[in-house]
Amino acid sequence: MTEVPRKRGRLFYKFLLIFLIVSLVPLGIVGYYLVNLSKITLNRAISRDQESLAVGFADTVSSYIINFRNVLYDAAHLEDFASMNTGKQQGLVDHIMQLHPAFLEISVIDAAGQETVRLGRFERESKMRDLSGDALFTKVMRAGEVVGGLERYRGSYPAITMGVQIINPVTNQPAGAVLAKMSLTAISSLLKTGFPETTHTQAAVIDSSGFLIAHSNSKEIYKPNAKLPDDVLNILLRNDAKTGGGEIILESTGEKVLGAFAEVSDLGWVVYIQRSVSVAYSASDDMLKRTWRMMLIVTVFVLFLGYAVSLVITQPISALREAAIKLGEGDFDYLPDLSMPNDEIGELAHTFMQMSESLKVKTAEIMSAKDELERLNRSLENRVEARTRELKSAQDELIKKERLAAIGQMASVVGHEIRNPLAVINNSIYFIKTKVNAAAATNPLDAKVTKHIAIIESEIRQANGIIDEILGFARTRELNPKLVHLNSYLEDLTMSFPVPPHIELIKNFAPENPTVNIDADEMTQALRNLIKNGIEVMPERGKVFVRSEMVDPGTVRIDVEDTGQGIPKETLEKIFAPFFTTKARGTGLGLAVVKKVADRHKGRVEAASVVGQGTCFKFFIPVVQNPPPAAPGR
Repeated sequence: MTEVPRKRGRLFYKFLLIFLIVSLVPLGIVGYYLVNLSKITLNRAISRDQESLAVGFADTVSSYIINFRNVLYDAAHLEDFASMNTGKQQGLVDHIMQLHPAFLEISVIDAAGQETVRLGRFERESKMRDLSGDALFTKVMRAGEVVGGLERYRGSYPAITMGVQIINPVTNQPAGAVLAKMSLTAISSLLKTGFPETTHTQAAVIDSSGFLIAHSNSKEIYKPNAKLPDDVLNILLRNDAKTGGGEIILESTGEKVLGAFAEVSDLGWVVYIQRSVSVAYSASDDMLKRTWRMMLIVTVFVLFLGYAVSLVITQPISALREAAIKLGEGDFDYLPDLSMPNDEIGELAHTFMQMSESLKVKTAEIMSAKDELERLNRSLENRVEARTRELKSAQDELIKKERLAAIGQMASVVGHEIRNPLAVINNSIYFIKTKVNAAAATNPLDAKVTKHIAIIESEIRQANGIIDEILGFARTRELNPKLVHLNSYLEDLTMSFPVPPHIELIKNFAPENPTVNIDADEMTQALRNLIKNGIEVMPERGKVFVRSEMVDPGTVRIDVEDTGQGIPKETLEKIFAPFFTTKARGTGLGLAVVKKVADRHKGRVEAASVVGQGTCFKFFIPVVQNPPPAAPGR
């Protein structure tokens, strides 16, 4: 007799139906929500990244223009320019154009608006122009420096006109102006490098009137009527925001693109970056396809799992559930008894018990491993932090040495090139004084002539002092330390310093008279800088204290204190930075040299100040322990 297969009961179908509803419906809703949320989030991130690119390139463009403006500014403040000597100016202008191919044309105009020098890259104009009525020249003479005047140079190259005043260093008055036309084609090269055609990205720079300055496709800027599409221009020129971006539908082609823009600071230009939406969002679309594919796999898996679970799970599920709850709570010792039939469910129960024992052991091992891992992580983090600090310190030191090397090279060139004219001027003044003194024997000398000769001599000494400060800071020679008794050294230093009559110099030296190992020349320069600064802040009357004191057996402190007006807190934090100064005239290198000397002697320098009471500079240097006895007769 054939056995009739048993039909599945209603519990099987009910359980299967409930399982599918409970599993698939929430999974579908949550999956759909997460997929769309992920796509929106990723698209926003892509748009923000494109905006960040626009902002970064806007900064690059601004720096590019400012660098060339600074070239003109530095040149215009050279003495050869201020002298308005046409020959020297022409040589300097020719040198600038050789160094900087971006300059297409440079003109030098005197204070009356008459062009004295004019050099062009494509042709040299012999006829000088009268620019006294030129708006750009007038603006430069009024504002000091101007960047503007976009045009198509020779009908092709996008160019900009910039100008700076020529300042007479003696009178500090404008002596004329330097005007230059600069090619902007290099910006297109930067755009092409940053956004090659393979990225399917276009980038452009326009001014506030829609003038196309640069484009990642350099062919675009050479078109007769080069500009961006009108619908893009309307958006960029009517938008008051500094940065922004979003999707744009191009009316000309109907293409949907992702655009981003950023304003170039101080110039009013706009950097615009555009990518096709299909390219920009390709990663998002790929993520969406993968997610839906995974959702489909999960759905099939859930269907299969529901069918399987519905086949095997019956009444013993309650006992298994209770045991699972205990196990989930970590209660491995008081699991309920599982009385199961001798079938698959029974085997499952037996396996469950074995799993609980194994899980108990593994949990203990995992907790132990977790503690060990946390300990190792802490140790690794400490090592990484230490190595990071060492690397940063080494990097900062390398950057500092490279900068000092560059400053040293520049200082040597500048010192040589400036000192030669100063020497000539000084010799000429000496000759003039000789002639004037000889003439004064017969005819009374005009007091104004003597006064102006003295002014010229004073300015020559000031210029030589500035050169000495720059060279002293930039040049680094080997230390030549020698053992000296500090009190004798300080006594000689203060005795030889020219203290004005209105300043009272008060000395108080450490009775221990410690021995220090110093380079006397460098230390003298540093301490004389501190005393000189103290005297300069007291133009009428005041006191300067020079003290020394043992702060511990291995360190002595040298104090230089004044009774001047003091230094504000916000300024005190910056005084040792190179080129920082609050004086009307000065290089800002005096205190930087002091700090450099302290560092080279393995010491340190600190400053304390109270506004209205004075400032104290504290110079710490190591003391020589157990110095050798002095040689006989010394």
